[in-house]
Amino acid sequence: MQRPTDSTIWVNDSLVDTGDANVSVLDHGLTVGDGVFETMKAVDGRAFALTRHLERLTRSARGLGLPDPDPERIREACAQVLRANPMPLGRLRVTYTGGTAPLGSERGEVAPTLVVAIGDTARRPDTTAVATVAWRRNEHSAVAGLKTTSYAENVVALAAAHRQGASEALLANTAGRLCEGTGSNVFVVLGGRLLTPTLASGCLAGITRRLVVDWCDAEEADLPLSVLQEADEVFLTSTLRDVQAVTRIDGRELAGPGPVTAKAMAVFTERSGDDLDP
Repeated sequence: MQRPTDSTIWVNDSLVDTGDANVSVLDHGLTVGDGVFETMKAVDGRAFALTRHLERLTRSARGLGLPDPDPERIREACAQVLRANPMPLGRLRVTYTGGTAPLGSERGEVAPTLVVAIGDTARRPDTTAVATVAWRRNEHSAVAGLKTTSYAENVVALAAAHRQGASEALLANTAGRLCEGTGSNVFVVLGGRLLTPTLASGCLAGITRRLVVDWCDAEEADLPLSVLQEADEVFLTSTLRDVQAVTRIDGRELAGPGPVTAKAMAVFTERSGDDLDP
């Protein structure tokens, strides 16, 4: 459960109580979604894979044409937020926006806005249900593969999945190929091979996705959406899900976690426990 009223967060250059935190109503991240963000798992006061997340934040910022964020400044902000909000398991979020700007798409001339916040969270269950939705990811979009604050289409898709009793929505791209979830990457086991969509599909280059590919000998491949109805096993990866087995896709039931998924779960738990900044 998030703690919206009693935590301390970082806004631009200092820690403030949540109730005293202020960002301009003309911030470009609010008015047009001109911003990027990263969400990290925080375990006992330490952020997991912080270096990889900061590198992706920079890639996303460059993709939007924002100035490079200062990684050392953000590291210090994260450290202060973590010290000020002790908890066994937390969701640590870094948000970096275009700052105050005129109404419209043009940016202003002020410095970007930086917010670092944390909320406590519970460990996700080992299994879940997913639903496919009709909307498509545009792999040709100017922001394809960037982790931007423009999340409205994810909100809509996730709400549709929730109405079907699922925790995640899976989307195809405009070519009809399997792409990703609203906040997760997807892996399938087909004929003994562990496969995940390529980045060319338009999916986000997930941090957990990359680690699973490297640690579990997964292959990147162009996959039709129909693979979800053929795969022997399916699992999701994300910062807070880690590796999570899928036991229902729309009306299709899967036994799980299957052997490949179970191995990936075990490997990820072991390797991520040994090194919090892999």
